[in-house]
Amino acid sequence: MNKIFLKLKVLIKKSFFKYLIISVAFLIWMTFLDTNSLLIHAELNREIKKLKKRRNALSEEILKDKSLIKKLNNLDSLEHYAREQYNIKKDNEDIFIIEFQSDE
Repeated sequence: MNKIFLKLKVLIKKSFFKYLIISVAFLIWMTFLDTNSLLIHAELNREIKKLKKRRNALSEEILKDKSLIKKLNNLDSLEHYAREQYNIKKDNEDIFIIEFQSDE
C-alpha cells in the first residue's frame, strides 16, 4: 500500500501529469458541465434541423398557395374552385353529389 502512495507522489511531482489532470478536468467540464457544453450544442443542432424541415415544408406550402392565388385571379377558375370546394351553384341549376361506397 505504501508503494502505491510513493508511486502516486512521484507521478504528481512530474509536470506532465499535472497537465494531464488539468486537461482531463477541462474536457469533462466542457463536455458535460458548462453552459455551452457539447450536449447542449447537440440538442440545439437537433432543434435547428427540425426547424429547417418545418421551414422547407412551409415554404412549399407558400408556393402552392401563391399558385392558387394566381389561378383564382381568373374569374372562370375562381368559379371552378368554388364549385369543387364549396359546392356553390348558380340559381337555375341543381347539384347532385354522388358518393361511392366501398365494399369493406
